[in-house]
Amino acid sequence: MSNSSIYETLFQSPEEGWQLYTSAQAPDGKCICTAVIPAQSTCSRDGRSRELRQLMEKVQNVSQSMEVLELRTYRDLQYVRGMETLMRSLDARLRAADGSLSAKSFQELKDRMAELLPLSSVLEQYKADTRTIVRLREEVRNLSGSLAAIQEEMGAYGYEDLQQRVMALEARLHACAQKLGCGKLTGVSNPITIRAMGSRFGSWMTDTMAPSADSRVWYMDGYYKGRRVLEFRTLGDFIKGQNFIQHLLPQPWAGTGHVVYNGSLFYNKYQSNVVVKYHFRSRSVLVQRNLPGAGYNNTFPYSWGGFSDMDFMVDESGLWAVYTTNQNAGNIVVSRLDPHTLEVVRSWDTGYPKRSAGEAFMICGVLYVTNSHLAGAKVYFAYFTNTSSYEYTDVPFHNQYSHISMLDYNPRERALYTWNNGHQVLYNVTLFHVISTAGDP
Repeated sequence: MSNSSIYETLFQSPEEGWQLYTSAQAPDGKCICTAVIPAQSTCSRDGRSRELRQLMEKVQNVSQSMEVLELRTYRDLQYVRGMETLMRSLDARLRAADGSLSAKSFQELKDRMAELLPLSSVLEQYKADTRTIVRLREEVRNLSGSLAAIQEEMGAYGYEDLQQRVMALEARLHACAQKLGCGKLTGVSNPITIRAMGSRFGSWMTDTMAPSADSRVWYMDGYYKGRRVLEFRTLGDFIKGQNFIQHLLPQPWAGTGHVVYNGSLFYNKYQSNVVVKYHFRSRSVLVQRNLPGAGYNNTFPYSWGGFSDMDFMVDESGLWAVYTTNQNAGNIVVSRLDPHTLEVVRSWDTGYPKRSAGEAFMICGVLYVTNSHLAGAKVYFAYFTNTSSYEYTDVPFHNQYSHISMLDYNPRERALYTWNNGHQVLYNVTLFHVISTAGDP
């Protein structure tokens, strides 16, 4: 492993935060650092935030208890005031009695006394409320002490100020991360399940070229003859299954190797080797073209079948098609496509049999292939288009739901999107980078 390196990890699990493990300078002047970069805000996970959040929850609980107590005491007070007239009447009648009561008067007094029976339970509740007030007073005292201690520890900056400062730093770090050069895949994280929706096979994706504020999600259930594409406004809406519109494609799709790139969907037309570019905003096909010699209709699928003959991908350098031909004897072909015309710019024969591959994805011009679509899969093979060379790898890949039918890398989010047995899942990736400092060639 080179000393001049950086490991970058995105889409961390929600419990993890920004971490800078090392920072140094190599003898040749290159920067050396190791960073773990999450997708969520540090302030939502740091220790003080958790403590403050717990204190806020306690304050809320105390406030709710006080509201309940106030409502109950007000109600009981009204009841006591209503009984006051009855008690005075009874007292007057008892004082006026000369020691002898008629049977009728005695029964009337007995009935009136029965009306006062609930008063005893009300008074008992008052006693309990008094104890509650003492307890709440003690809780408020403790909360005030805890908040004062945190404020003293934070020093001159209030929590909101610190949160804004940290958010600004995170924005700078994310901007820096986006400027990192391409790297080699060295690890795949445990899966993060986003949702369980649809049939066993399908695909879901975001636009790799959209600005960060655009978090629309596209969802395509099934692996052949489908025409229905759901467009969710945000990832949150996708998780909740709300706020979506429907696109009905003019031609049905085959397989699950679709990709959304710069506002358009690229997919394989059913029972053909035709690539279709469908523009979402105009709801029209902008261009379609045969992919020369490409197998289709389960001629050269991945190991799981499903008409997965043609797989479209996007990485940092553009649009790709992964397929195979009779001329290549069923070995995987990687072709760089012009996204405007769909013409093949250049092709590479990887020498890896496509039917032996579980799935594949592109990162930084490198094709990574898994050896299975079932449990126990790993990233087994890598083909480097920049050098037209390959190597066998051994990167563990946790297949949680035991049947992956779609696997794609998103360069904008630097994460793997998968459809795993009806589950929509994300994977974090770890890339090995060599970063040159200013002045290096």
